[in-house]
Amino acid sequence: MTVRTTCAYCGVGCGIRATVTGERRVRIEGDPDHPANRGKLCSKGTHLGETVGLEGRLLHPMIGKRRASWDKALDQVARRFRETIERHGPGSVAFYVSGQLLTEDYYVANKLMKGFIGSANIDTNSRLCMSSAVAGHMRAFGEDVVPASYDDLDVADLIVLVGSNTAWCHPIVYQRIRARCEAGARLVVIDPRRTETAEQADLHLAIRPGSDVALMNGLLAWCREAGALDTDFLDRHVMTPDGFWEQVGEGSDLWSVARACDVPAADLRRFYEWFAATPRTVTMFSQGVNQSLTGTDQVNAIINVHLATGRIGKPGAQPFSITGQPNAMGGREVGGLASTLASHMDFAEENRELVQRFWASPTMATKPGLKAVDLFRELSHGRIKALWVMATNPAVSMPDAGRVRDALAECPLVVVSDVIADTDTSAYAHVRLPAAAWGEKDGTVTNSDRTVSRQRALFPLPGEAKPDWWIIKEVARRMGWKTAFAYDRPAEIWREHVRLSTYRNDGKRLFSLAGHGAGGNAEYDAMTPFRWGGKPFADGRFPTGDGRAKLVKVTQKAISEPLRDWPLTLNTGRYRDQWHTMTRTGLAPKLARHREEPLVEVHPDDARRLELVDGGLARVATPQGESLYRVQVTDSQRPGELFTPIHWTDRTSSGGRTGLLPRPLTDPVSGQPGFKSTPANIGAVATEWRGFLIVAGEPVCRPDCLWATRVAVPAGSLWELAGNGDAARLETCLPAGERIEAVDRARGTRRIAVLAEGRLVAALFVTERGELPSRDWLIGQLSEAQAAPTVLAGRAPGAAVDRGPIICSCFDIGMRTIVAAIRDQRLTDVAAIGAAIGAGTNCGSCRPALARLLSEEKTHAA
Repeated sequence: MTVRTTCAYCGVGCGIRATVTGERRVRIEGDPDHPANRGKLCSKGTHLGETVGLEGRLLHPMIGKRRASWDKALDQVARRFRETIERHGPGSVAFYVSGQLLTEDYYVANKLMKGFIGSANIDTNSRLCMSSAVAGHMRAFGEDVVPASYDDLDVADLIVLVGSNTAWCHPIVYQRIRARCEAGARLVVIDPRRTETAEQADLHLAIRPGSDVALMNGLLAWCREAGALDTDFLDRHVMTPDGFWEQVGEGSDLWSVARACDVPAADLRRFYEWFAATPRTVTMFSQGVNQSLTGTDQVNAIINVHLATGRIGKPGAQPFSITGQPNAMGGREVGGLASTLASHMDFAEENRELVQRFWASPTMATKPGLKAVDLFRELSHGRIKALWVMATNPAVSMPDAGRVRDALAECPLVVVSDVIADTDTSAYAHVRLPAAAWGEKDGTVTNSDRTVSRQRALFPLPGEAKPDWWIIKEVARRMGWKTAFAYDRPAEIWREHVRLSTYRNDGKRLFSLAGHGAGGNAEYDAMTPFRWGGKPFADGRFPTGDGRAKLVKVTQKAISEPLRDWPLTLNTGRYRDQWHTMTRTGLAPKLARHREEPLVEVHPDDARRLELVDGGLARVATPQGESLYRVQVTDSQRPGELFTPIHWTDRTSSGGRTGLLPRPLTDPVSGQPGFKSTPANIGAVATEWRGFLIVAGEPVCRPDCLWATRVAVPAGSLWELAGNGDAARLETCLPAGERIEAVDRARGTRRIAVLAEGRLVAALFVTERGELPSRDWLIGQLSEAQAAPTVLAGRAPGAAVDRGPIICSCFDIGMRTIVAAIRDQRLTDVAAIGAAIGAGTNCGSCRPALARLLSEEKTHAA
């Protein structure tokens, strides 16, 4: 049977058709009838079937290190929370939740904390990625409403991407953008890095980090001078504060903005001219805008331009915040942020009374709670004495993660409900509760353009795992609130959520799910995707007291000059084929090969000056912490800037711990951390040897050396290694079996293969001065019935074929394979590569890389 469900990853919210083919096996296809993706899937969604196994799962409750029954675990959580509240008040407890939760899960957690415990100390990891957009929307529109839809991309004539590597982070949206560009639209990318998205743009502005307000204020001043303002719309539908235009004009001439943003004035003029002359413009922004110490101002600077030019509420003319997580929007709708109450309501007295009456709650939070960074700061100060972490890993993902770990270690009660048994956060848990995973969950999610979709279970719950909503409601009932949390199925929670969205709404809020909760369980089960809110602002009315939007005064803050001890600027972000802390994508061998190790990207000028070698190791340090990375020298970075990925954890690498590095400083309005501009330094790290370990399953013990990074491979794992001292200690990681060895003392090389009944079960290759073979052939040997006689050579008998680094993860195609096809078949464009070998024909996220290889080959041939 084929089940229609939704993808587990980003906020695009792609529909999936999933066909179960066996126990914990499923075939994944895009749903052609889903409006978000129309049948397409990115590499992560395509390989979801590789991640539904039970490897590493938490399958029963744990109290400390011991297995416990559900009754005992739930009773202990309820009792400890109740006692903490009685002794220290409701402000002494907190929930830290996640955009991985379904809307029904979120709703129950928010109701318990704000309406029954009586505190607003529930915040979400979505605080880290899109809360500046929320704050900007509320300042401008009066409500957190994304006015755009993906359909706007299909009719826009100019698409501006600000702080968004869309080709990697939202590949299906990027395909729609490319389709529109091929029909004649222009694409402008504003990003300090020359990402693969930027390489495909008609114009790339590599602005100085943190100069977005100057850029957008300059654009607004240009539009005013060019007569591109919509004065009728401004007069009728927008409130303009006194002195707004005078403030916008200060320092917003072309040359001053070019200097502030560190971009050529000619490029800046081109962007301004294109924007002013193109009424149908969509400005899409993401983490590069939000994850800033001035993120809310940057959001409002973008919205100001759209309001002033009347480019809002019209087809192809919108500001568009695109979210990072599958249900960040659902969490915003139910009140999962500490700064909102519920159902798009704030903590105004009339809203508190309304929600308390609806919930029939004994007490109601009276003010916003602690936002994420403040929450963990209060945890470290001992003011939060009981914390429940749901479906997230703050010991990795929070800024200044070392201090977060210290706080978790000192907290009297840490409860973690998660899918995975051992995470960096669960190491500090007193109680661990096994939650349902994607493929086992049943509920709804809301994507970036307000489309609500059903997520449906494919498999029965394994072991003793339970849905998050069930776990939360059982704790609530044990705390004494049985009637208010008498849910038996997610459909009941959904209907209550719908009723709250309409309760005494009377059009005051655009968020309303009217008409989507009147039916019974069968209607809920059969729900098809729908977008709430219609076409917001098309009538020029906004959910404010006077029905008008507001222009918000924003000024460019001074950008810090390089510091003596921390002269570089660190930027952080995502890789194309990985997701958050890799608890899911880290299981998929095809996804692991695109970027096998955590890299620090460095400009060639900085690499020469600091004596960094491409492929070598380097230590990135900030005032908060330090971590090791593999060096990638690339001119895609601006000089003086570094980039590192967010995904690696203590479970997957001895380095790459990016969460240790950023400052715990936040935007003063949204509370969102500034991950994009941390003062840093970097230094080369010498090693005496390097190598790799390939093993069927997992090694006997974790490799003990300076650099050890795990990569999922078919039938086992690959560990990339480097270090100092005696590498012989790595042999303790090898399984039992027949050993064959080869030693080359001249090069300091040692190769060991371990066989079991003729099959390869492990290979350890280490060298001081020699070369190491490609890993691909040896990895393949793990699946062979008999090991080849050339196993210690690391290659098949005869000529070796090295396909190079993986470019197309969907079809597992390496760079050398692609280059050979370009040369041998004289391919001249990306479409021809796809027709010849398939690369780029599924999710399309590798198409910028294919275009670059074509360009390099043309240059080489010339």
